[in-house]
Amino acid sequence: MSIQLERRTILRASALSCVGFVHGGVSRRLSAAQNSNEKLNIACIGVGGRGSANVRGLAGENLVAFVDVDEKRAADSFKRHPGVKRFTDFRRMLDRVGKDLDGVAISTPDHAHFHPALAAMQMGLHVYLEKPLAHNVWETRTLTDLAKEKGLATQLGAQRHAMDNMHRVVELIQSGAIGKVREVHCWVGGNRGMPQVPKETVSVPPTLDYDLWIGPAKFRPYHPSFCPYGWRFWWDFGTGETGNWGCHILDIPYWSLGLKYPQRVEGSGPPLDAARTPKAMQVKYSFAESNQNAPLDLHWYHGVPKQLLSQHGLSEKGNNTLFIGEAGMLLAGFGQRKLLPEEKFADFKTPDPFVEDSPGFHQEWINACKGGKPATCDFSYSGPLAEAVLLGNVAYRSGGGFDWNAEALTTSGNAHSQGLIRESYRKGWEV
Repeated sequence: MSIQLERRTILRASALSCVGFVHGGVSRRLSAAQNSNEKLNIACIGVGGRGSANVRGLAGENLVAFVDVDEKRAADSFKRHPGVKRFTDFRRMLDRVGKDLDGVAISTPDHAHFHPALAAMQMGLHVYLEKPLAHNVWETRTLTDLAKEKGLATQLGAQRHAMDNMHRVVELIQSGAIGKVREVHCWVGGNRGMPQVPKETVSVPPTLDYDLWIGPAKFRPYHPSFCPYGWRFWWDFGTGETGNWGCHILDIPYWSLGLKYPQRVEGSGPPLDAARTPKAMQVKYSFAESNQNAPLDLHWYHGVPKQLLSQHGLSEKGNNTLFIGEAGMLLAGFGQRKLLPEEKFADFKTPDPFVEDSPGFHQEWINACKGGKPATCDFSYSGPLAEAVLLGNVAYRSGGGFDWNAEALTTSGNAHSQGLIRESYRKGWEV
């Protein structure tokens, strides 16, 4: 299947936009937006692994098509929904049933996020997209801008955003419980990265369309160490543990502090491997603007910052974020929070809740597709968050820091950084 099919689909969508296809689509989509009781027609691209969870989350709607390059990995979703049309190539699916769809949910490896999302959005389809949104900063901004231009309902798969404890953390910070926040430290434990380099030649399983799995990335002979899952720790396909967890954990300060684009990013860690992501790294983001009306620094660690926690006598157990304010500190994780020092806040009265409960993370997107309010992690919010995560990788990979011009998507002060903002694609997948 050549990329020409995708271009043909997009060209047809562009022509249809003249008669309203872009801002709500054909009559099928207009009626869905006007009638919240009508089920959406949804295609799921990538239905094994994380994709199977998204299939379950959307199963109450009308699942029209499944796309997956790996029959074995997708088998559970196929078995649960035997009547859903099956495709191997998302371009063929969009060409065959795209006109009948309202939206798509994309749960592919990082390097394969952008192309199906771009094609679907060009057709005026709403998009639910797994984190970290795309494989590089340029792709992320392109999809963010396109969603705004076409008025599409979007949602990034930062599912922990809907957790009750996350809401309470946001309320504490935004109500000034610890005063003006000067700095934040976020981390993920573990040392995943730097996988073994394959030495043997392995045959491609007959249930896998490996050429389609590679998609726009540089071709690498098949090996089970990176397909179906280990891809996350190879730069050609994944974004490392920072890309894996950054959108979940940095969501806490991003939401609490109203962050958007950093003005400077600095990265450090072990010596760079050109092919594989590291077992540890650190990033410092400097923000000129926040809801604190003052500059602040946000620190990210792949690897627990034991010295920092020891300095303050704190435990890493269940925690991933430390806010440091002028009047105290807030230590938090996805499921717990604590104001510090404890004796100072012994009689503290928590603010009345003001963050609205989520109807369910997938339901937020479904409601938005039907004309409701935007989902909480729509691309207007999660796009800048995902960009920051990916900029952290750029800083590490380029060997230092750079100033970031978010409007122009340009770096300065580091000769190697700009080349990592956008990447080239394999022949046949050019955009």
